[in-house]
Amino acid sequence: MALYRRIPGAIAVITLTNPPVNALSCTVREAIYETVKRATADQEVKAIVLCGANGKFCGGADIKEFSREMRGPPLVPMIDMIEESEKPVVAVIEGVAFGGGLELALGCHYRIAHSGAQVGLTEVTLGLLPAAGGTQRLPRLIGVPAALDIITTGRHVSAQEAVRLGIVDKVTDSSAMEEAIEFAKTVAGEPMGPRRLSLWTAACPEDLDSLLEGALVRIRQRSRGALAPVACVQAVRAAASLPFAQGMKKEQELMAYLFTSGQARAMQYCFFTQRAAARWTTPSGASWENTKARPVRQAAVIGLGTMGKGIAVSLSRAGIPVIAVETEQKRLKAGRKAVNSMLTRESQKRGLAEAHLGSISFTLDLRKLRDTDLVIEAVFEDMALKKQIFSKLSSVCRPDALLCTNTSGLNIDEIASAASRPELVVGTHFFAPAHVMKLLEVVCGPRTSPVAVATAMQLAKRLEKIGVVVGNCSGFVGNRMMRPYTEQAYYLLEEGARPEEVDLVLEEFGFAMGIFRVMDLSGLDVGWRSRKELGLTGPKLPPGTEARSRGGKRYSPLPDILCESGRLGQKTGRGWYLYEKERVATPDPWLQSFLEDYRSRFGIQSRRVGQDEILERCLYSLINEGFRILQEGIAASPEDIDVIYVSGYGWPRHRGGPMFYAWMVGLPKVLDKLEHYHRTHPDIPNLAPSSMLRKLVARGSPPVHQWRALIQQHSSQL
Repeated sequence: MALYRRIPGAIAVITLTNPPVNALSCTVREAIYETVKRATADQEVKAIVLCGANGKFCGGADIKEFSREMRGPPLVPMIDMIEESEKPVVAVIEGVAFGGGLELALGCHYRIAHSGAQVGLTEVTLGLLPAAGGTQRLPRLIGVPAALDIITTGRHVSAQEAVRLGIVDKVTDSSAMEEAIEFAKTVAGEPMGPRRLSLWTAACPEDLDSLLEGALVRIRQRSRGALAPVACVQAVRAAASLPFAQGMKKEQELMAYLFTSGQARAMQYCFFTQRAAARWTTPSGASWENTKARPVRQAAVIGLGTMGKGIAVSLSRAGIPVIAVETEQKRLKAGRKAVNSMLTRESQKRGLAEAHLGSISFTLDLRKLRDTDLVIEAVFEDMALKKQIFSKLSSVCRPDALLCTNTSGLNIDEIASAASRPELVVGTHFFAPAHVMKLLEVVCGPRTSPVAVATAMQLAKRLEKIGVVVGNCSGFVGNRMMRPYTEQAYYLLEEGARPEEVDLVLEEFGFAMGIFRVMDLSGLDVGWRSRKELGLTGPKLPPGTEARSRGGKRYSPLPDILCESGRLGQKTGRGWYLYEKERVATPDPWLQSFLEDYRSRFGIQSRRVGQDEILERCLYSLINEGFRILQEGIAASPEDIDVIYVSGYGWPRHRGGPMFYAWMVGLPKVLDKLEHYHRTHPDIPNLAPSSMLRKLVARGSPPVHQWRALIQQHSSQL
């Protein structure tokens, strides 16, 4: 609702009250409409101040209303009514003014902001555009180039930048409310025509067409097929070239197109699933609601390699004191130097004072960890080494200390078996670089206690990461699903495709980088080391094993051969691509010749592989593994899988995540294609459709949110 009161000085104060962010629900819109009418009709009122309760102006539209028929007064005529008022309306921007909240403020005649406030037109992150005049008023207020940047990215703008750009009229460190009331008194009685943005003309550079075309090129490269950013450019073009009324009409047409697109639905699905992932549950019924996390006042990180350094920085950035442990003085010295350098860059980038960072001490002595609340082991992926460390930690740390292992796929139960308190052992799978990537897989086994999971999930939130609870299996959720995806990519090369062809298809789908470019970036030796550990190649491989078969299943030795020849990716200048200048991936003629020789050696008839086959075999094999994960109870829901892939593996948000995408494509189609490819390649078992997929198709392909009911709870590994 919106509360109305009149205060001395002939000022009407309208306060939006819809916790937590005063979203513009039907009820709130109705209340704004009525209170503004009341204020404009009241002859005693000379000016109006519009604010939000609890230190927040307005977080924008109520997204839950997007999925049902809109009720109540529309936002556009309500904002027009405010702008048309002959009495000055002053917006008090505290906390946030995002999306429709900023559009509401732009309809006001003046804007006063607190120094800690943020503004932004965030609709593009939901697959939409600002459709309450945002694309038309903002360019008229601050010019086309600045508005284009804000609208197409959806980024948050600080109060300081907002006043510099001209979005707000004044910023104050003290009470924005008091400042706005006093300001309203000074402008009462002045003509409002000059303050109505709909009457302004957008400031355009002389090379407007060139500016907009350049923006489109950059956006298409960055957004990889997302419709909303492109539509935003078209709307801003209308603001620059058409009268306000015609620009609004264009804005509405573009919004109608986006609103009914599958992309908007997918991105809104991502918005809600990311928040739902925090509401984890275990088969016993324990959850975030009734399990109290333990406080983490001091943490430790063991190992200062690539992952350990990033984890230490993440903890420090969250204000948690850290003890960093290494085994050798040389490594400790190098780790200290690297961590301190990273922290300096972090504090400069974020504008943080040292006081906002947790202290980090460095040591070779594990005994220094006796008072820590939580320890994160981040050494190499070596089971024997990890078990040795956990055995030592059991004798050094407090009995209630949480012991975490940063592993990308090793057995958590086996690691926990080396600890005296296995119920306090939990996997914390960070993603590289750990201080940048948002995803954290929280891995638990049958013995992991709910309090351990709760503490790890609370830590994820404190580190500003997205924690997702998963069960224990090889590769957990994310990396397990990646295996059939990468295997299919290898097989496609064997059959006639080139790395750049496969990558182009995946990038056009929406991935920032195709699979072969990703492998070159991370280093081909990473997967090679893992395959050697599993006995798929290297000294553990039994003599006489066929080159292209492992355990009766198809196997591609292509990546092993590349590694054996020293082609490890960007780090060596050669991998699936050639890197001669500034790490730019260039198709390598040597590789094409190598693939031809390889096919000839093994009697493989080369053929042209179509784009549809590339996309379907890579994505549907990944999705199929996701169904198996659901069937086994490794993930609690398809939404959790989608959060993992969007947050940690670069799955395009406008596709919603692999499980949502499968539903959008049509589960019968996915089933039919998998059956076709499995018939064609019977030696690739992961192409055989999972029984969960078959069950869903038999049930009429229900929406994603209904799948959880079909998951067999008794088989859950969570």
